[in-house]
Amino acid sequence: MIRKKLLEQIRCHAAAEYPRECCGLVVQFGRRQAYVPCRNVSPEPGDRFELHPEDYAAAEDAGEILAVVHSHPDATSWPSAWDRASCDHSGLPWYILSWPEGDLRLLEPQAGPKPLKGRPYVYGLQDCYSIVQDWYRQERGVELGRVDTVDGWWKSGDQDVLLDNYRAMGFVEIDQPEHGALLLMQVSAPVTNHCAVYLDGGEMLHHMPGALSACTPYGGYWQERTRAILRYVGE
Repeated sequence: MIRKKLLEQIRCHAAAEYPRECCGLVVQFGRRQAYVPCRNVSPEPGDRFELHPEDYAAAEDAGEILAVVHSHPDATSWPSAWDRASCDHSGLPWYILSWPEGDLRLLEPQAGPKPLKGRPYVYGLQDCYSIVQDWYRQERGVELGRVDTVDGWWKSGDQDVLLDNYRAMGFVEIDQPEHGALLLMQVSAPVTNHCAVYLDGGEMLHHMPGALSACTPYGGYWQERTRAILRYVGE
């Protein structure tokens, strides 16, 4: 576990930031380890943290980043689905401190490909487009790009991210679904906001907010909301 001196520094940081989530890094400077407090720039700092990119870059330039640290104000140290997905994405161990309770928990990243079915939904890390990216990576060896967006971008109707960018991602439109086709759908929104992979047997692999990723029969509701059927041809 973490050294006693560093733990005390983390607790002091959590107390100073409370009721916001504190965040920081454990960094190796030569033979010495140190806790480096960072700025939390999340728009919802009481419920989530986002390390300031300048703070992360400065720590990375100065030493070797060993772990990510953050607090859970008025909550247990048990990792959320977002914590688990983000930890895996970072490839680093995470320490989570409950505050003011003071319990510290170590969360280790899971290595290797994740199962495509049964994932909790976390926007930007484990969402409908992430499942498409991972299917194409695992099944076709293709790395699909991703447009930089924020959760809920589709609500205003100002941008149609999926329809506007599929050609740049290497897709072309086709008339009928085939194995591996990308399905773009409009679900309770003014623009196209959901995607899925069509599979043999008339099923589609997709991931809806608040649900686990799953295979669902394609037809009826989903077919009615389909706005484009796409084949990947390469960029």
